[in-house]
Amino acid sequence: MTTTDARTPTRTDGGPTATGLDPRTTIGSLTLTNPVLTASGCAAAGRELGRLYDVAALGAVVTKSILREARSGRPTPRMAETPSGMLNSIGLQGPGIEAFLAHDLSWLREQGATTVVSIAGNDAAEFAELAGRLAGEPGVGALEVNISCPNVADRGLVFACDPASSAQVVAGVVEAVAGRVPVLAKLSPDVTDIVAIARSVLDQGADGLAMINTTLGMVIDTDALRPVLAGVTGGLSGPAIRPIAVRCVWQVHAAMRAGLLPPRPIVGIGGILTGLDALQFVLAGASAVQVGTTTFHDPSAPWRVGRELAGELAARGFTRVADAVGHAHAVLEQEGAW
Repeated sequence: MTTTDARTPTRTDGGPTATGLDPRTTIGSLTLTNPVLTASGCAAAGRELGRLYDVAALGAVVTKSILREARSGRPTPRMAETPSGMLNSIGLQGPGIEAFLAHDLSWLREQGATTVVSIAGNDAAEFAELAGRLAGEPGVGALEVNISCPNVADRGLVFACDPASSAQVVAGVVEAVAGRVPVLAKLSPDVTDIVAIARSVLDQGADGLAMINTTLGMVIDTDALRPVLAGVTGGLSGPAIRPIAVRCVWQVHAAMRAGLLPPRPIVGIGGILTGLDALQFVLAGASAVQVGTTTFHDPSAPWRVGRELAGELAARGFTRVADAVGHAHAVLEQEGAW
């Protein structure tokens, strides 16, 4: 059952283990030793976590989104707590690709970590440029294409809210990568039909999907009588969005099972605190998961959730992670309810 020991592991602790369970999973050509990754933006490039435990024991470290140039981000305040979650309006703050390559990627290579680099851009051309540069770098295991950020060239439209914009970005990235590393498209829940968005990026050659990014929200200070965030709105994350994220994974995996989408791996993201939370995503159709917001108050969470998930799967008789992926769909099918 769920592990209750939430101690911070030492650097000698290994990754997720459970008697009789094969924890490996695959994302395109990339094999992960276990299915639990960090989420982009919640642990930078892993250095902070690396002071507490071996980041190579994680399924992968997903970096904060990288852009061509350094960016300072939005003005403060740019974070706010909400019931069962938090809002952020960071604005893709980061050092730019040159500093990332020199300092962060080199450090991750030294640790032996599997690295998934998140990329963002002001337009489709910037995404493609970054993808082409990173795909040839040693230590890059996959790219996560953050199409859930605004398209500056199109007056702020979020790429992932429009099938055509999503397709354009992913097509350019896939061409630039030329098969050297898997490409994951990160989708937004703020759409009418997420299956349509998934189809648009899979048709352009995406090797998998990362679902979901934050959903747009806001908080108003009732004393100051103004929005709390300087940017007015921000991305809601944490347990508050978990049911939305599980629903999105379910819908896209169901479309794959029905032959409406090509079968590709899904990485589930959104409000995962425990191994049982992660198990929901796997049963809905995710081959791997990312742990994000909870890392701010429990840095051991990605490591801990991995061990908990392995225990939960083994306790239910699964011998491989792959056997549990989408199992809830199979249960309904067997019952004649789906």
